[in-house]
Amino acid sequence: MTTIRLSPSGKEVEAKTGETVLETLENAGYALPNNCRAGACGECKVKVLNGEFDQGMVLDMALSQEERAEGYGLMCMCKPLSDTLEIDWGTDDAKPKLFPPRENVRCVVVDRIERTPRIAEVRLRPIGEPIRFWPGQYVSLTDTQKTVTPRSYSIANAPRPDGEIVLQITRVPDGKTSNWVHDEVKPGSMVNVSGPYGTFIGDPSTDGPVLCLAAGTGLAPILSLADAALRRGFKQPVHLMFSARTEDEIYCRGLMELWNARHRRFKFIPTLTREQKEGMQHGRIPDIIKDLYSDLSKHAIYIAGSPEFVDACIDAVKAQGAQAEMIHTEGFFDQAPPVAPSKAQLV
Repeated sequence: MTTIRLSPSGKEVEAKTGETVLETLENAGYALPNNCRAGACGECKVKVLNGEFDQGMVLDMALSQEERAEGYGLMCMCKPLSDTLEIDWGTDDAKPKLFPPRENVRCVVVDRIERTPRIAEVRLRPIGEPIRFWPGQYVSLTDTQKTVTPRSYSIANAPRPDGEIVLQITRVPDGKTSNWVHDEVKPGSMVNVSGPYGTFIGDPSTDGPVLCLAAGTGLAPILSLADAALRRGFKQPVHLMFSARTEDEIYCRGLMELWNARHRRFKFIPTLTREQKEGMQHGRIPDIIKDLYSDLSKHAIYIAGSPEFVDACIDAVKAQGAQAEMIHTEGFFDQAPPVAPSKAQLV
């Protein structure tokens, strides 16, 4: 058995015979950036600090001879030859390295969906190089003339090769940016995106069940995290509780039903606060969670919504045994005078 060691954290992952380093890390829950998976794009380029490996057939345009001499390799094709292969990847606590934000990336709106009367979903694709992001992060959006105040919105999809970014934006009565999106942004519109920002990202060390709690467009970063986890075959239960006032405010139900049918460990739990419907929970998530989960001591918890919702959910899950270091939160604040984008909190 070969060991892949991550530096500087010292985290170790056991590799199966014949696996590439990329496959080993993905199977262990690490979302190493990649694209072609065939040694042609260079997205998964990482420096090998110690150990021997078979690089396989890769293109010089993806990994130059100079880079090879310096110890770099493409993890999509790299197979360990020594008992231990140490690579320079991740942070001190084994979290992924964040991508540096980019400013004013020009994007085209390729589609727009009215999710509810108050929530518009816009799908953006960059004209040039895609923005690299981790599931759960957010970007800042404005018009190309920069006459609209930039506002931050969570990305609602996992990273894709074509660079598409999905944003779900609630109309706020006095929100100039949200009203611009709802009233003027259409398929074919050009917009500027900056980012990514935030640290509300999946914890690669999670090896237990996951519980996601969301209200309103707090569902967006949760969708991104869940999409990425399900795509890579996360083997633990993933439950997603979504709070809405009425049934018509529950959006993305088709996607939820697809995930329910395709992934036996995934469960979507809609909750309603202002009406009762058969097959749905009734009440505020912080009030009913104790009836659904008696012990959350082994769960990784992800919470996104208004600050009041987040705070109430933190108290509720802690009362059921959730460990503070396993609770991850993203609070959405009302639109206000512009400030530098704040990072998501890790509680």
